[in-house]
Amino acid sequence: MRLFFWLADFVFEGITEGLTNAFSAFRGSGKITEGNIRDGMKQVRTALLEADVAFDVAQDFVKDITEKAIGEDVLKSLRPDQQLVGIVHQGLIDLMAGDHDLPLKRDGVTVLMMCGLQGSGKTTTCGKLARLLKEEGHTPLLVAADLQRPAAIEQLKIIGEQVGCTVYHEDPAKSDPVQVCRNGVKQAKANGASVVLLDTAGRLGIDEELMKELQRIDNRVAPDMCLFVCDAMTGQDAVNSAKAFNEALELDGVILTKLDGDTRGGAALSVRAVTGVPIKFIGVGEQLDRLEQFHPDRMAGRILGMGDVLSLVEKAQQEFDEDEMLAQQEKMQQGKFTLDDFRKQMRQIKKLGSMREVMKMIPGMGKVVDQMGDMNPEDDMRRIEGIINSMTLDERHNPERIDRGRRNRIACGSGVEPAEVNKLLKDFNSMGKMMQDMSNMSLKDRMKAVKQMSDGGMMDPNANIQEKKTRSKRGPVDSIQLRDKKKKQRKDARKAKKRNRRK
Repeated sequence: MRLFFWLADFVFEGITEGLTNAFSAFRGSGKITEGNIRDGMKQVRTALLEADVAFDVAQDFVKDITEKAIGEDVLKSLRPDQQLVGIVHQGLIDLMAGDHDLPLKRDGVTVLMMCGLQGSGKTTTCGKLARLLKEEGHTPLLVAADLQRPAAIEQLKIIGEQVGCTVYHEDPAKSDPVQVCRNGVKQAKANGASVVLLDTAGRLGIDEELMKELQRIDNRVAPDMCLFVCDAMTGQDAVNSAKAFNEALELDGVILTKLDGDTRGGAALSVRAVTGVPIKFIGVGEQLDRLEQFHPDRMAGRILGMGDVLSLVEKAQQEFDEDEMLAQQEKMQQGKFTLDDFRKQMRQIKKLGSMREVMKMIPGMGKVVDQMGDMNPEDDMRRIEGIINSMTLDERHNPERIDRGRRNRIACGSGVEPAEVNKLLKDFNSMGKMMQDMSNMSLKDRMKAVKQMSDGGMMDPNANIQEKKTRSKRGPVDSIQLRDKKKKQRKDARKAKKRNRRK
Protein backbone atom coordinates (compact mmCIF):
# COMPACT_ATOMS: atom_id res chain seq x y z
CA MET A 1 0.00 0.00 0.00
CA ARG A 2 2.74 2.45 0.90
CA LEU A 3 4.36 2.19 -2.54
CA PHE A 4 1.72 4.39 -4.08
CA PHE A 5 2.74 7.49 -2.24
CA TRP A 6 5.47 7.70 -4.86
CA LEU A 7 5.05 8.94 -8.39
CA ALA A 8 7.13 7.73 -9.73
CA ASP A 9 6.14 -4.79 -16.97
CA PHE A 10 7.74 -4.72 -19.70
CA VAL A 11 8.26 -7.98 -21.62
CA PHE A 12 11.98 -8.41 -21.08
CA GLU A 13 11.90 -9.80 -17.54
CA GLY A 14 13.53 -13.07 -18.65
CA ILE A 15 16.37 -11.29 -20.48
CA THR A 16 16.79 -8.78 -17.64
CA GLU A 17 17.00 -11.51 -15.02
CA GLY A 18 19.48 -13.56 -17.07
CA LEU A 19 21.75 -10.57 -17.76
CA THR A 20 21.56 -9.48 -14.11
CA ASN A 21 22.70 -12.94 -13.02
CA ALA A 22 25.55 -12.82 -15.53
CA PHE A 23 26.75 -9.41 -14.33
CA SER A 24 26.41 -10.35 -10.65
CA ALA A 25 29.37 -12.72 -11.06
CA PHE A 26 31.61 -9.72 -11.76
CA ARG A 27 30.41 -7.48 -8.92
CA GLY A 28 32.63 -7.41 -5.90
CA SER A 29 35.59 -8.85 -7.80
CA GLY A 30 38.79 -6.92 -7.46
CA LYS A 31 39.91 -7.93 -10.93
CA ILE A 32 38.19 -9.36 -13.97
CA THR A 33 40.10 -11.83 -16.11
CA GLU A 34 39.59 -12.95 -19.66
CA GLY A 35 38.39 -16.30 -18.35
CA ASN A 36 35.51 -14.99 -16.23
CA ILE A 37 34.52 -12.55 -18.99
CA ARG A 38 34.04 -15.51 -21.31
CA ASP A 39 32.13 -17.40 -18.61
CA GLY A 40 29.88 -14.38 -18.07
CA MET A 41 29.26 -14.00 -21.79
CA LYS A 42 28.10 -17.62 -21.93
CA GLN A 43 25.41 -16.72 -19.39
CA VAL A 44 24.49 -13.70 -21.52
CA ARG A 45 24.11 -15.96 -24.58
CA THR A 46 21.95 -18.39 -22.60
CA ALA A 47 19.74 -15.52 -21.43
CA LEU A 48 19.28 -14.30 -25.02
CA LEU A 49 18.48 -17.77 -26.37
CA GLU A 50 15.96 -18.41 -23.58
CA ALA A 51 14.32 -15.11 -24.53
CA ASP A 52 13.80 -16.51 -28.06
CA VAL A 53 16.47 -14.36 -29.70
CA ALA A 54 17.60 -15.88 -33.01
CA PHE A 55 20.60 -18.20 -32.53
CA ASP A 56 22.82 -16.45 -35.09
CA VAL A 57 21.96 -13.05 -33.61
CA ALA A 58 22.81 -14.22 -30.07
CA GLN A 59 26.09 -15.78 -31.24
CA ASP A 60 27.23 -12.68 -33.14
CA PHE A 61 26.18 -10.37 -30.28
CA VAL A 62 28.13 -12.33 -27.64
CA LYS A 63 31.17 -12.59 -29.89
CA ASP A 64 31.20 -8.85 -30.53
CA ILE A 65 30.74 -7.96 -26.84
CA THR A 66 33.45 -10.42 -25.77
CA GLU A 67 35.97 -8.90 -28.19
CA LYS A 68 35.22 -5.41 -26.90
CA ALA A 69 35.29 -6.49 -23.25
CA ILE A 70 38.64 -8.28 -23.46
CA GLY A 71 40.64 -5.06 -23.62
CA GLU A 72 43.13 -3.42 -21.33
CA ASP A 73 40.82 -0.49 -20.60
CA VAL A 74 38.19 -2.82 -19.17
CA LEU A 75 40.51 -5.14 -17.33
CA LYS A 76 42.39 -2.29 -15.62
CA SER A 77 39.40 -0.08 -14.80
CA LEU A 78 38.45 0.57 -11.17
CA ARG A 79 34.87 -0.73 -11.70
CA PRO A 80 35.16 -3.17 -14.60
CA ASP A 81 31.67 -4.59 -13.94
CA GLN A 82 30.09 -1.20 -14.62
CA GLN A 83 32.12 -0.75 -17.76
CA LEU A 84 31.05 -4.21 -18.91
CA VAL A 85 27.40 -3.27 -18.42
CA GLY A 86 28.08 -0.16 -20.47
CA ILE A 87 29.52 -2.22 -23.33
CA VAL A 88 26.51 -4.57 -23.32
CA HIS A 89 24.17 -1.54 -23.19
CA GLN A 90 25.81 -0.01 -26.27
CA GLY A 91 25.79 -3.42 -27.97
CA LEU A 92 22.02 -3.71 -27.46
CA ILE A 93 21.53 -0.21 -28.90
CA ASP A 94 23.60 -1.11 -31.97
CA LEU A 95 21.64 -4.36 -32.36
CA MET A 96 18.33 -2.48 -32.57
CA ALA A 97 19.61 0.69 -34.28
CA GLY A 98 18.13 2.14 -37.45
CA ASP A 99 15.95 4.93 -38.79
CA HIS A 100 13.00 4.86 -36.40
CA ASP A 101 11.29 8.04 -37.57
CA LEU A 102 8.23 8.09 -39.81
CA PRO A 103 9.05 10.50 -42.68
CA LEU A 104 5.88 12.22 -43.86
CA LYS A 105 5.49 14.61 -46.77
CA ARG A 106 5.05 18.28 -45.98
CA ASP A 107 2.92 18.75 -49.09
CA GLY A 108 0.63 16.18 -50.65
CA VAL A 109 -0.53 12.82 -49.32
CA THR A 110 1.68 10.22 -47.64
CA VAL A 111 0.44 6.66 -48.25
CA LEU A 112 1.31 4.03 -45.64
CA MET A 113 0.61 0.39 -46.50
CA MET A 114 -0.03 -1.76 -43.42
CA CYS A 115 0.49 -5.50 -43.87
CA GLY A 116 0.75 -8.53 -41.63
CA LEU A 117 -0.69 -11.91 -40.73
CA GLN A 118 -4.21 -12.35 -39.44
CA GLY A 119 -4.41 -11.93 -35.66
CA SER A 120 -1.31 -9.74 -35.37
CA GLY A 121 -3.39 -6.69 -34.40
CA LYS A 122 -3.01 -4.97 -37.79
CA THR A 123 -6.44 -3.31 -37.93
CA THR A 124 -6.21 -2.07 -34.34
CA THR A 125 -2.68 -0.79 -35.01
CA CYS A 126 -4.04 1.22 -37.97
CA GLY A 127 -6.39 2.96 -35.53
CA LYS A 128 -3.60 3.51 -32.99
CA LEU A 129 -1.28 5.01 -35.61
CA ALA A 130 -4.10 7.20 -36.96
CA ARG A 131 -4.74 8.51 -33.44
CA LEU A 132 -1.02 9.21 -32.93
CA LEU A 133 -0.74 11.05 -36.27
CA LYS A 134 -3.85 13.06 -35.48
CA GLU A 135 -2.35 14.19 -32.17
CA GLU A 136 0.73 15.38 -34.08
CA GLY A 137 -1.43 17.62 -36.27
CA HIS A 138 -1.88 15.40 -39.33
CA THR A 139 -5.18 14.46 -40.99
CA PRO A 140 -5.23 10.68 -41.48
CA LEU A 141 -7.71 8.66 -43.53
CA LEU A 142 -8.24 4.94 -43.01
CA VAL A 143 -8.87 2.64 -46.00
CA ALA A 144 -10.58 -0.72 -45.38
CA ALA A 145 -8.79 -2.89 -47.96
CA ASP A 146 -9.20 -6.18 -46.06
CA LEU A 147 -11.98 -7.81 -48.08
CA GLN A 148 -11.21 -11.34 -46.89
CA ARG A 149 -11.81 -11.38 -43.15
CA PRO A 150 -15.47 -11.21 -42.05
CA ALA A 151 -16.36 -7.99 -40.19
CA ALA A 152 -12.91 -6.45 -40.91
CA ILE A 153 -14.56 -3.41 -42.51
CA GLU A 154 -16.98 -2.98 -39.60
CA GLN A 155 -14.13 -3.25 -37.11
CA LEU A 156 -12.17 -0.49 -38.86
CA LYS A 157 -15.29 1.72 -39.05
CA ILE A 158 -15.80 1.39 -35.29
CA ILE A 159 -12.13 2.17 -34.62
CA GLY A 160 -12.35 5.15 -36.98
CA GLU A 161 -15.28 6.55 -34.98
CA GLN A 162 -13.34 6.10 -31.73
CA VAL A 163 -10.27 8.00 -32.96
CA GLY A 164 -12.27 10.53 -34.99
CA CYS A 165 -10.95 9.56 -38.45
CA THR A 166 -12.76 9.04 -41.75
CA VAL A 167 -12.86 5.44 -43.00
CA TYR A 168 -13.08 4.78 -46.74
CA HIS A 169 -14.71 1.46 -47.66
CA GLU A 170 -16.50 -0.25 -50.56
CA ASP A 171 -18.81 -3.24 -50.96
CA PRO A 172 -16.53 -6.37 -50.97
CA ALA A 173 -18.82 -8.10 -53.49
CA LYS A 174 -18.41 -5.30 -56.04
CA SER A 175 -14.76 -4.35 -55.60
CA ASP A 176 -11.23 -5.67 -55.12
CA PRO A 177 -8.37 -4.59 -52.77
CA VAL A 178 -6.40 -2.72 -55.45
CA GLN A 179 -9.44 -0.69 -56.52
CA VAL A 180 -10.34 0.11 -52.89
CA CYS A 181 -6.80 1.37 -52.19
CA ARG A 182 -6.63 3.52 -55.35
CA ASN A 183 -10.06 5.02 -54.73
CA GLY A 184 -9.15 5.59 -51.08
CA VAL A 185 -6.09 7.63 -52.07
CA LYS A 186 -8.23 9.69 -54.49
CA GLN A 187 -10.75 10.30 -51.68
CA ALA A 188 -7.94 11.43 -49.36
CA LYS A 189 -6.73 13.98 -51.92
CA ALA A 190 -10.27 15.26 -52.43
CA ASN A 191 -10.89 15.58 -48.67
CA GLY A 192 -7.54 17.23 -47.93
CA ALA A 193 -6.18 14.32 -45.83
CA SER A 194 -2.40 14.29 -45.36
CA VAL A 195 -1.85 10.60 -44.51
CA VAL A 196 -3.56 7.45 -45.86
CA LEU A 197 -3.40 4.17 -43.93
CA LEU A 198 -4.15 1.10 -46.06
CA ASP A 199 -5.47 -1.76 -43.91
CA THR A 200 -4.69 -4.72 -46.19
CA ALA A 201 -5.79 -8.33 -45.80
CA GLY A 202 -3.95 -10.94 -43.76
CA ARG A 203 -3.85 -14.73 -43.57
CA LEU A 204 -3.34 -17.25 -40.81
CA GLY A 205 -0.04 -18.08 -42.49
CA ILE A 206 2.14 -16.86 -45.35
CA ASP A 207 0.84 -18.06 -48.72
CA GLU A 208 1.39 -17.21 -52.38
CA GLU A 209 -2.09 -15.73 -52.89
CA LEU A 210 -1.58 -13.21 -50.04
CA MET A 211 1.83 -12.11 -51.35
CA LYS A 212 0.52 -11.64 -54.90
CA GLU A 213 -2.36 -9.48 -53.65
CA LEU A 214 0.00 -7.29 -51.59
CA GLN A 215 2.44 -7.01 -54.51
CA ARG A 216 -0.41 -5.84 -56.80
CA ILE A 217 -1.33 -3.12 -54.29
CA ASP A 218 2.33 -2.16 -53.96
CA ASN A 219 2.78 -1.91 -57.75
CA ARG A 220 -0.52 -0.17 -58.60
CA VAL A 221 -0.86 2.22 -55.64
CA ALA A 222 2.89 2.84 -55.02
CA PRO A 223 2.72 3.54 -51.25
CA ASP A 224 5.42 5.75 -49.74
CA MET A 225 6.10 3.27 -46.95
CA CYS A 226 5.26 -0.36 -46.28
CA LEU A 227 4.97 -1.22 -42.58
CA PHE A 228 4.79 -4.81 -41.32
CA VAL A 229 2.66 -5.36 -38.19
CA CYS A 230 4.24 -8.19 -36.23
CA ASP A 231 2.93 -10.13 -33.22
CA ALA A 232 5.83 -10.22 -30.71
CA MET A 233 4.21 -13.13 -28.85
CA THR A 234 5.01 -15.49 -31.75
CA GLY A 235 8.75 -15.22 -31.02
CA GLN A 236 10.91 -16.56 -33.86
CA ASP A 237 7.85 -16.95 -36.09
CA ALA A 238 7.52 -13.17 -35.95
CA VAL A 239 11.07 -12.76 -37.26
CA ASN A 240 10.53 -15.38 -39.98
CA SER A 241 7.30 -13.66 -41.05
CA ALA A 242 9.02 -10.29 -41.22
CA LYS A 243 11.78 -11.83 -43.33
CA ALA A 244 9.28 -13.35 -45.79
CA PHE A 245 7.28 -10.12 -46.14
CA ASN A 246 10.48 -8.13 -46.59
CA GLU A 247 11.62 -10.38 -49.45
CA ALA A 248 8.27 -9.90 -51.20
CA LEU A 249 7.61 -6.21 -50.54
CA GLU A 250 10.84 -4.54 -49.35
CA LEU A 251 9.53 -3.34 -46.00
CA ASP A 252 10.36 0.12 -44.66
CA GLY A 253 9.59 -0.60 -41.02
CA VAL A 254 8.14 -2.99 -38.46
CA ILE A 255 5.53 -2.36 -35.76
CA LEU A 256 5.75 -4.86 -32.90
CA THR A 257 2.44 -5.51 -31.14
CA LYS A 258 1.47 -7.24 -27.87
CA LEU A 259 4.72 -6.33 -26.12
CA ASP A 260 2.69 -6.09 -22.91
CA GLY A 261 1.67 -9.75 -23.14
CA ASP A 262 3.30 -13.03 -22.13
CA THR A 263 6.27 -12.74 -24.48
CA ARG A 264 9.99 -13.08 -23.97
CA GLY A 265 11.00 -10.12 -26.11
CA GLY A 266 13.33 -11.96 -28.46
CA ALA A 267 11.60 -10.57 -31.56
CA ALA A 268 12.52 -6.99 -30.64
CA LEU A 269 16.20 -7.94 -30.50
CA SER A 270 16.17 -10.18 -33.61
CA VAL A 271 13.97 -8.51 -36.22
CA ARG A 272 16.41 -5.68 -37.01
CA ALA A 273 19.45 -7.97 -37.24
CA VAL A 274 17.73 -10.66 -39.33
CA THR A 275 15.77 -8.48 -41.77
CA GLY A 276 17.68 -5.20 -41.69
CA VAL A 277 14.31 -3.46 -41.24
CA PRO A 278 14.07 -1.02 -38.29
CA ILE A 279 11.32 -1.14 -35.68
CA LYS A 280 9.21 2.03 -35.96
CA PHE A 281 6.60 1.59 -33.21
CA ILE A 282 5.70 -0.82 -30.42
CA GLY A 283 2.23 -1.67 -29.14
CA VAL A 284 2.11 -1.96 -25.36
CA GLY A 285 -1.61 -2.45 -24.72
CA GLU A 286 -5.00 -3.02 -26.27
CA GLN A 287 -6.22 0.56 -25.85
CA LEU A 288 -5.94 2.87 -28.85
CA ASP A 289 -3.50 5.16 -27.03
CA ARG A 290 -1.04 2.33 -26.28
CA LEU A 291 1.32 2.80 -29.22
CA GLU A 292 4.81 4.21 -28.63
CA GLN A 293 7.63 5.26 -30.90
CA PHE A 294 10.55 2.84 -30.65
CA HIS A 295 13.78 4.14 -29.06
CA PRO A 296 16.70 1.63 -29.03
CA ASP A 297 18.57 3.41 -26.21
CA ARG A 298 15.52 3.45 -23.94
CA MET A 299 14.69 -0.16 -24.75
CA ALA A 300 18.27 -1.21 -23.95
CA GLY A 301 17.98 0.58 -20.60
CA ARG A 302 14.78 -1.32 -19.80
CA ILE A 303 16.33 -4.65 -20.75
CA LEU A 304 19.28 -4.03 -18.41
CA GLY A 305 16.97 -2.89 -15.59
CA MET A 306 18.27 0.68 -15.82
CA GLY A 307 14.79 2.18 -16.15
CA ASP A 308 13.46 4.59 -18.77
CA VAL A 309 13.04 7.99 -17.18
CA LEU A 310 12.73 9.83 -20.51
CA SER A 311 9.67 7.85 -21.60
CA LEU A 312 8.13 8.27 -18.16
CA VAL A 313 8.66 12.05 -18.24
CA GLU A 314 7.19 12.30 -21.77
CA LYS A 315 4.16 10.29 -20.74
CA ALA A 316 3.70 12.40 -17.60
CA GLN A 317 3.89 15.63 -19.63
CA GLN A 318 1.12 14.36 -21.90
CA GLU A 319 -1.20 13.09 -19.17
CA PHE A 320 -0.65 15.33 -16.12
CA ASP A 321 -2.22 18.67 -15.35
CA GLU A 322 0.90 20.83 -14.98
CA ASP A 323 -0.77 23.55 -12.88
CA GLU A 324 -2.25 20.93 -10.54
CA MET A 325 1.13 19.21 -10.09
CA LEU A 326 2.90 22.52 -9.37
CA ALA A 327 0.26 23.37 -6.77
CA GLN A 328 0.72 19.97 -5.11
CA GLN A 329 4.51 20.34 -5.06
CA GLU A 330 4.15 23.73 -3.38
CA LYS A 331 1.91 22.15 -0.75
CA MET A 332 4.52 19.43 -0.17
CA GLN A 333 7.23 22.02 0.38
CA GLN A 334 5.03 23.80 2.92
CA GLY A 335 4.03 20.56 4.66
CA LYS A 336 0.35 21.13 3.76
CA PHE A 337 -0.13 18.04 1.59
CA THR A 338 -3.51 16.50 2.51
CA LEU A 339 -5.26 13.21 1.81
CA ASP A 340 -7.40 15.13 -0.71
CA ASP A 341 -4.22 16.12 -2.58
CA PHE A 342 -2.94 12.57 -2.36
CA ARG A 343 -6.15 11.24 -3.92
CA LYS A 344 -5.80 13.73 -6.80
CA GLN A 345 -2.20 12.60 -7.31
CA MET A 346 -3.25 8.93 -7.38
CA ARG A 347 -5.78 9.72 -10.09
CA GLN A 348 -3.08 11.48 -12.10
CA ILE A 349 -0.77 8.45 -11.76
CA LYS A 350 -3.50 6.12 -13.04
CA LYS A 351 -3.42 7.98 -16.36
CA LEU A 352 0.12 6.67 -16.94
CA GLY A 353 -1.12 3.08 -17.22
CA SER A 354 -0.09 -0.01 -15.26
CA MET A 355 1.75 0.75 -12.03
CA ARG A 356 4.14 -2.13 -12.67
CA GLU A 357 5.02 -0.63 -16.05
CA VAL A 358 5.53 2.81 -14.50
CA MET A 359 7.74 1.43 -11.72
CA LYS A 360 9.86 -0.50 -14.23
CA MET A 361 10.73 2.84 -15.87
CA ILE A 362 12.17 4.25 -12.63
CA PRO A 363 15.84 3.34 -12.01
CA GLY A 364 16.23 1.19 -8.89
CA MET A 365 12.55 0.24 -8.73
CA GLY A 366 12.93 -3.10 -10.52
CA LYS A 367 13.64 -4.81 -7.20
CA VAL A 368 10.43 -3.43 -5.75
CA VAL A 369 8.38 -4.95 -8.58
CA ASP A 370 10.06 -8.31 -7.94
CA GLN A 371 9.21 -8.06 -4.22
CA MET A 372 5.56 -7.43 -5.06
CA GLY A 373 5.07 -10.95 -6.42
CA ASP A 374 1.41 -11.49 -7.36
CA MET A 375 0.27 -8.31 -5.60
CA ASN A 376 -1.83 -6.08 -7.86
CA PRO A 377 -0.99 -2.38 -7.29
CA GLU A 378 -4.22 -1.24 -8.98
CA ASP A 379 -6.30 -3.17 -6.39
CA ASP A 380 -4.42 -1.48 -3.57
CA MET A 381 -4.92 1.93 -5.15
CA ARG A 382 -8.67 1.34 -5.47
CA ARG A 383 -8.83 0.25 -1.83
CA ILE A 384 -6.89 3.33 -0.68
CA GLU A 385 -9.14 5.63 -2.72
CA GLY A 386 -12.19 3.90 -1.21
CA ILE A 387 -10.90 4.61 2.29
CA ILE A 388 -10.25 8.27 1.47
CA ASN A 389 -13.68 8.61 -0.18
CA SER A 390 -15.31 7.41 3.05
CA MET A 391 -13.78 10.33 4.97
CA THR A 392 -15.38 13.74 5.39
CA LEU A 393 -13.73 16.81 3.86
CA ASP A 394 -12.54 17.88 7.32
CA GLU A 395 -11.02 14.44 7.97
CA ARG A 396 -9.17 14.47 4.65
CA HIS A 397 -7.70 17.88 5.43
CA ASN A 398 -7.01 17.09 9.11
CA PRO A 399 -6.32 13.33 9.42
CA GLU A 400 -5.00 13.79 12.96
CA ARG A 401 -8.60 14.32 14.11
CA ILE A 402 -9.58 10.76 13.14
CA ASP A 403 -10.08 8.89 16.42
CA ARG A 404 -11.13 5.29 17.07
CA GLY A 405 -14.83 5.93 16.43
CA ARG A 406 -14.15 7.70 13.14
CA ARG A 407 -11.78 4.95 12.04
CA ASN A 408 -14.52 2.36 12.59
CA ARG A 409 -17.00 4.45 10.59
CA ILE A 410 -14.52 4.95 7.69
CA ALA A 411 -13.68 1.22 7.68
CA CYS A 412 -17.36 0.31 7.55
CA GLY A 413 -17.99 2.77 4.71
CA SER A 414 -15.06 1.51 2.61
CA GLY A 415 -15.47 -2.21 3.34
CA VAL A 416 -12.09 -2.72 5.03
CA GLU A 417 -10.82 -3.48 8.53
CA PRO A 418 -10.14 -0.55 10.91
CA ALA A 419 -6.50 -1.67 11.02
CA GLU A 420 -6.15 -0.81 7.29
CA VAL A 421 -7.46 2.70 7.92
CA ASN A 422 -5.01 3.09 10.79
CA LYS A 423 -2.13 1.84 8.63
CA LEU A 424 -3.00 4.28 5.83
CA LEU A 425 -2.99 7.19 8.27
CA LYS A 426 0.37 6.17 9.77
CA ASP A 427 1.94 5.63 6.36
CA PHE A 428 0.60 8.93 5.06
CA ASN A 429 2.02 10.79 8.07
CA SER A 430 5.47 9.22 7.66
CA MET A 431 5.58 9.48 3.88
CA GLY A 432 4.32 13.06 3.99
CA LYS A 433 7.50 14.08 5.80
CA MET A 434 9.67 12.22 3.30
CA MET A 435 7.81 13.82 0.40
CA GLN A 436 8.33 17.24 1.94
CA ASP A 437 12.07 16.60 2.04
CA MET A 438 12.17 15.24 -1.52
CA SER A 439 10.09 18.10 -2.94
CA ASN A 440 13.09 20.39 -2.38
CA MET A 441 15.48 18.04 -4.25
CA SER A 442 16.44 18.10 -7.90
CA LEU A 443 15.22 15.30 -10.19
CA LYS A 444 18.67 13.65 -10.04
CA ASP A 445 18.70 13.72 -6.24
CA ARG A 446 15.16 12.32 -6.11
CA MET A 447 16.12 9.37 -8.32
CA LYS A 448 19.19 8.78 -6.17
CA ALA A 449 17.05 8.82 -3.01
CA VAL A 450 14.56 6.35 -4.54
CA LYS A 451 17.40 4.01 -5.51
CA GLN A 452 18.94 4.19 -2.01
CA MET A 453 15.57 3.38 -0.47
CA SER A 454 15.13 0.45 -2.85
CA ASP A 455 18.62 -0.93 -2.16
CA GLY A 456 18.07 -0.57 1.58
CA GLY A 457 14.77 -2.47 1.50
CA MET A 458 12.77 0.58 2.59
CA MET A 459 10.42 0.14 -0.36
CA ASP A 460 9.47 -3.47 0.35
CA PRO A 461 5.69 -3.51 -0.24
CA ASN A 462 5.21 -5.93 2.66
CA ALA A 463 7.11 -3.77 5.11
CA ASN A 464 5.71 -1.15 7.48
CA ILE A 465 6.99 2.39 7.58
CA GLN A 466 8.26 3.24 11.02
CA GLU A 467 9.08 6.80 11.76
CA LYS A 468 12.39 7.14 13.53
CA LYS A 469 11.91 8.06 17.17
CA THR A 470 13.87 11.03 18.42
CA ARG A 471 14.90 11.82 21.97
CA SER A 472 13.77 14.95 23.77
CA LYS A 473 16.10 17.80 24.70
CA ARG A 474 17.32 15.75 27.67
CA GLY A 475 19.64 13.97 25.28
CA PRO A 476 20.68 10.30 25.26
CA VAL A 477 20.16 8.19 28.36
CA ASP A 478 22.83 6.04 30.04
CA SER A 479 21.21 2.59 30.40
CA ILE A 480 23.27 1.66 33.53
CA GLN A 481 22.46 4.94 35.23
CA LEU A 482 18.77 4.52 34.40
CA ARG A 483 18.78 0.96 35.83
CA ASP A 484 20.40 2.10 39.12
CA LYS A 485 17.91 4.94 39.42
CA LYS A 486 14.92 2.59 39.06
CA LYS A 487 16.50 0.17 41.53
CA LYS A 488 16.87 2.97 44.09
CA GLN A 489 13.26 4.05 43.53
CA ARG A 490 12.01 0.51 44.24
CA LYS A 491 14.16 0.27 47.39
CA ASP A 492 12.87 3.62 48.68
CA ALA A 493 9.32 2.49 48.00
CA ARG A 494 9.80 -0.68 50.09
CA LYS A 495 11.25 1.31 53.01
CA ALA A 496 8.34 3.72 52.91
CA LYS A 497 5.90 0.80 52.94
CA LYS A 498 7.56 -0.67 56.10
CA ARG A 499 7.39 2.69 57.89
CA ASN A 500 3.72 2.97 57.15
CA ARG A 501 3.07 -0.50 58.65
CA ARG A 502 4.82 0.41 61.96
CA LYS A 503 2.57 3.45 62.31
